Amino acid sequence: MIQSDWGDWLVRDVEDASPDGVSIWYLGCNGFILKGSDETTIYIDPYVGLGDPPRTIRMIPVPFDPNDVDEADAVLATHEHTDHVHGPSQAPILANTGATFYAPDDSLAVAREEESWSDEWDVRDDQFSEVSEGDTVEIGEFTINVEMANDPDASHPVSYVIEHDAGTFFHGGDTKPSDEFERIGTEYDIDLGVLAFGTVGQIPDKETREPKRTRWYNDENQIVESAAALDLDRLAPSHWDMWKGLTSDPKVLHHHAQSFASPQRLDIIEIGDRIELES
Repeated sequence: MIQSDWGDWLVRDVEDASPDGVSIWYLGCNGFILKGSDETTIYIDPYVGLGDPPRTIRMIPVPFDPNDVDEADAVLATHEHTDHVHGPSQAPILANTGATFYAPDDSLAVAREEESWSDEWDVRDDQFSEVSEGDTVEIGEFTINVEMANDPDASHPVSYVIEHDAGTFFHGGDTKPSDEFERIGTEYDIDLGVLAFGTVGQIPDKETREPKRTRWYNDENQIVESAAALDLDRLAPSHWDMWKGLTSDPKVLHHHAQSFASPQRLDIIEIGDRIELES
């Protein structure tokens, strides 16, 4: 049972918004909501779980209860890890709204087989849609381009390049630098990109529970390397706030990015913040 620390103000803020272009809300971890000027609403990697204490311990509020979501057209997942595919966080959104869940094959296997969303919640089989690299999906006013991601800890990760008349948004999931990013940066004119950022910490091993040196996200140099290759106008670091032992301070990235042509700007956002894409 999800317990929101903030009541329903965040989902009501999204539903009441009338963007001129695209409004983007940060949900903490790697979760985002995009809402366009025609009111198409897309959730990406929303996660409101508490982790698996004492191994993974959530360090930020639970910003909403998915049962309060009344408006959504799609939920996108980047890969199969629990903080990206999570029935209690995402299935109620599908059940309440009829939205479609777009995800790569291994992520769909979690939803359909491991967690049995259709058995636990009122989710129909036709609400699951498999995507893979090279696919393009039209969701209302948005064009979703599915691209590769380099996440060695995931079995099948993807990234999303989301195009709108107001601008182009990139969500890399938990990707690290890739030789493919220069191609993606050339192929798309990306206004705002999201990349996972964190530190290295001692995290209990999943099986032995013994502390283990763990790097799940980009460090300062990796995130700027990726942003430069993608030729981002704006970079919004994500995931830095989430897990005890892996948190970091994204303000340090100003020093790492200042001598590079891209990103031209850092958007340092906290959970619950809203930023805009406007043509």
